[in-house]
Amino acid sequence: MAKPDKPAPSAEKSDKTADQLRPPAEIMFAAELAALAKADQAPRPEGWRLSPRAVETYLLGGEAGGMRITPKYIGHQRLVQIAIASLATDRALLLIGEPGTAKSWLSEHLTAAISGNSLMLVQGTAGTTEEQIRYSWNYAMLLAEGPSPKALVPSPVFRAMEQGTIVRFEEVTRSPAEVQDALITILSEKVLAVPELGLHIHARRGFNLIGTANTRDRGVNDMSAALKRRFNIVVLPVPDDLDQEVGIVMKRVAEIGSQLKLPAPPPTAEAVARVVQIFQELRKGQTLDGKQKIKPPSGVLSTAECISLLGGSMALAGHFGTGAVADRDIAAGLHGAVVKEDSKDVAAWTEYLENIIKKRGADWLPLYKACAELLPGRGDKDKG
Repeated sequence: MAKPDKPAPSAEKSDKTADQLRPPAEIMFAAELAALAKADQAPRPEGWRLSPRAVETYLLGGEAGGMRITPKYIGHQRLVQIAIASLATDRALLLIGEPGTAKSWLSEHLTAAISGNSLMLVQGTAGTTEEQIRYSWNYAMLLAEGPSPKALVPSPVFRAMEQGTIVRFEEVTRSPAEVQDALITILSEKVLAVPELGLHIHARRGFNLIGTANTRDRGVNDMSAALKRRFNIVVLPVPDDLDQEVGIVMKRVAEIGSQLKLPAPPPTAEAVARVVQIFQELRKGQTLDGKQKIKPPSGVLSTAECISLLGGSMALAGHFGTGAVADRDIAAGLHGAVVKEDSKDVAAWTEYLENIIKKRGADWLPLYKACAELLPGRGDKDKG
């Protein structure tokens, strides 16, 4: 099996990036990746830093050489195995799911474990151009010298093909259809033509692509059937189990609080469970026991948004509160998450507060009062 072309990120490099707001996964978890590589005895596909089994351990957690490997993704083991196995073939991987189902998170960590560089990235938007997938030119050099290798500016896809690594394409369906179709030849023939120089860049072993697509964006720029055939598709589900989603949220909130040095500790498990329950019930349009129907809001109440809400509550509590996350800090985030630009969401949220939360007893009453204070026209009406 082929050896990695580049050394794994070192502890020294980690020290140099200690002041980064969000270091890439291969830096944040450099020690774990190094321990896995040292203990890894399983066969590695050419161009991979770790074997597929070691990549699975990195993602789902375990042990390597006496070091505890923390789980990066909490979800279905089989889906993770399918995703890893897909990348070991010549088929690209497409992760599809609702917003907040950890598509980008999983994509980043897969790339970090397999290639050691998760920054080979194309972000799909309405303004993404074909040059961002293929190559562009340094126009000053182009005018001075004409087309030459020195004037060529390679895209992340171009560089990944040259180096034999994984490249990420986030939000594929946000890109125009003609830009998406620039991937077809690359994914099927594993070659990128540069006609101005008479060159063909052939992908080295280890090259592959991970795409992500949001199910809420269907119809924006649907992928062609020809492009879909070039991918193995893995659908990431929204967490359905309350305990599982609470575990995901608590883990990520603690990590974000530590990373951002937020001035308050994470909220209690009981507070997190209440927020997650509210999100799940509003997503499903019914209470968890199935006894009452609920009018769902127009927005997407994802796990990622729940994590962001609680992170914001920690900042509020630390800077403007008691230093511990209280119901008032959580209520502010809840109101903003549920009531967005659609005025109908105010009615849905009010109905849920009055008919569900208010009637849940003394444990839920402080949260109800804190949320009710923020409703339009309510003011201090419910403080008593």
